[in-house]
Amino acid sequence: MKTASTKQKKVIKLLKSMGIIRPRDLDAFKIPRELLRRLCQSGLVQRVGHGLYRLPIPPISEYYTLAEVCKSVPAGVVCLLSALRFHGLTTQAPHEVWIAVDNKGYVPKTMLPVRFVRFSGPALIDGVVVHKVEGVKIKIYCPAKTVADCFKYRNKIGLDVALEALREYMRAGNGSIDELWHYAKICRVGVVMRPYLEAMAI
Repeated sequence: MKTASTKQKKVIKLLKSMGIIRPRDLDAFKIPRELLRRLCQSGLVQRVGHGLYRLPIPPISEYYTLAEVCKSVPAGVVCLLSALRFHGLTTQAPHEVWIAVDNKGYVPKTMLPVRFVRFSGPALIDGVVVHKVEGVKIKIYCPAKTVADCFKYRNKIGLDVALEALREYMRAGNGSIDELWHYAKICRVGVVMRPYLEAMAI
């Protein structure tokens, strides 16, 4: 009983520090995965998705779903509408978490509200920054990269959303023009963005 109690306390401690855990996260501590199921049955732990567990507390912030999704899709990067929302560059409130994954990568099944978008090469790996949300490290594109992505995927999210993002980027000073051009070249949208950027810079 003492050993079981010790392991239970260790799981609770992990949940407090990590926010969300997966059964395989317990392997490094030699804690049986079955313990998570028993803790769920007792109400001490809550299952929030396929293979995702957290303490049964209400979401602390509007970004909690980001933490859940990023834990479920560790190779993904928060992008487009979700990244805009995170950086305060849009009035849109997406109902899904937009996640960029490798063009040839595996897309995991998840019960969470996720919208997958395929990226490749520098467009996938450049501009990624790491933030900590609800104890979970999430990968998300920086503001300049996000704006460039919005122009690249303007047919998917709408040109009006891309223009709003550009205006807010310019107004809020989230980054430099040089940084924006850097990512515009990577996303191959410099020609598309130029007239709008020049008009806003006047």
